[in-house]
Amino acid sequence: MSNSKINRIIHIFSESFKQMSVDVPMPDIERLAILVHRAMENTTRKYHTADHVFQLCEGLRPRAQLAALFHDLVYYQLDWGFPQNTGALLNNICQLKNNEFTLPDPLPNQLVSMCAALFSFTPGGVLPPHGGMNEFLSAVVAVSLLKPWLPLSDLIAIAACIEATIPFRDDAATQQLAAQIHQQSRQLLGMHDVETYGPYVNEVMQDAISLSNQDVMEFAQSRPRVFLSSTWLLIEESNVPLNAVGAYTLQDYRAALLRMEIFLQGLKEKAIFHQYEQQPSNENLQHLQAAARRNIYFSCDFLAAKLTTIAMLEAIAMATGGDGPISMFLGDIRHSNGKPARAEDYLPEANTAADINQELLQIFDQGRSEEAALDLNASPVTAFLYRCLGHQGTLQAWGEAQKMFKGELSPQMFLKSLDPTLVTSMITACMHIALSRQTAMQALQNHLFHPDAIPLGKP
Repeated sequence: MSNSKINRIIHIFSESFKQMSVDVPMPDIERLAILVHRAMENTTRKYHTADHVFQLCEGLRPRAQLAALFHDLVYYQLDWGFPQNTGALLNNICQLKNNEFTLPDPLPNQLVSMCAALFSFTPGGVLPPHGGMNEFLSAVVAVSLLKPWLPLSDLIAIAACIEATIPFRDDAATQQLAAQIHQQSRQLLGMHDVETYGPYVNEVMQDAISLSNQDVMEFAQSRPRVFLSSTWLLIEESNVPLNAVGAYTLQDYRAALLRMEIFLQGLKEKAIFHQYEQQPSNENLQHLQAAARRNIYFSCDFLAAKLTTIAMLEAIAMATGGDGPISMFLGDIRHSNGKPARAEDYLPEANTAADINQELLQIFDQGRSEEAALDLNASPVTAFLYRCLGHQGTLQAWGEAQKMFKGELSPQMFLKSLDPTLVTSMITACMHIALSRQTAMQALQNHLFHPDAIPLGKP
């Protein structure tokens, strides 16, 4: 029997303080835990939740654990504002001007100045919304709330650990953080000789690198299904239209998947995991990076197949009346009165192509490792397409789909570029679900594959 999330957070706070030989009264620990719990369990969050924090804290030293508890506290764009009970603090630190948050000049106090220096932010400068703003504000909250009990050396370390969780940067960012810790140790802690600041900087950087790599450890998953589940939670979390389950459209869904596909295509494994002074070892770093590369490639193939399927459905929709709710064409994800009617129920058995990736097909058939709230876990329609086209055929069709998305290919021409049996099967299956499009879909099918039939749109 496991404890509630709030009590697990209280336990992590309590144990971290105990290991640091700091006596923090339990009512104050409870107050800190409630603040973190309330922020992390915001209903807008799907991935950056308390469960993510629990995974991070395993095996970390106490300063890194405290940083982990706070590192995602502020997520302004996702939460539509600052966490409850932090507004009074953060509104004095950043000012919203012309839809941009800027730092005041001068900065209000030493702790904010210290955090700004560690993050390489300048007084009066703009806080980059996707380049460290949330992490910086989380660090400011952390050190401000922990100041009554922790010495400045620990506060610098915690803020530095949070800075290290800014994801997907090159190795120069690691060296820059180490240099900033060195500078703060000299200015604020009076460490002026290498025998003093050297061990301190190294110890803080070891904690920072441990937290940073642990934060993205999903990329090193040995099971692609688990990595895909995390990827899907991020897709759901970062795409507000998908929260309207059953009402989001084909193009809403396509846009969400396409953003993730473009991101992963441009992501290099060397920007995911980092090293400082041989931590992790060269061998371990290479292992992590190789695993990340495999997961990225696998996920891109997965998304290519999903996007090719949605491109087919979108093309059918655009050729028969325009975009509409995805449930109008495929059926509801779930229903309170039992299993809903779904388009895949009307698809024929597919002859499986010779060049399929069995692991990929298994995920389409059986689903990712965790259920999703806003989408089916398995992908039966994509499984049908993948079996019909095979791996290379799917990737080739994905190339044609991208031309349609860019306006270089009409929906009808995209459908004509695909296997006729696949397209006919898909249209026929959708006709059983999309009652209002049945006549238009029959006309489309005639237009695509029966040249002598009445032209599309004619009486």
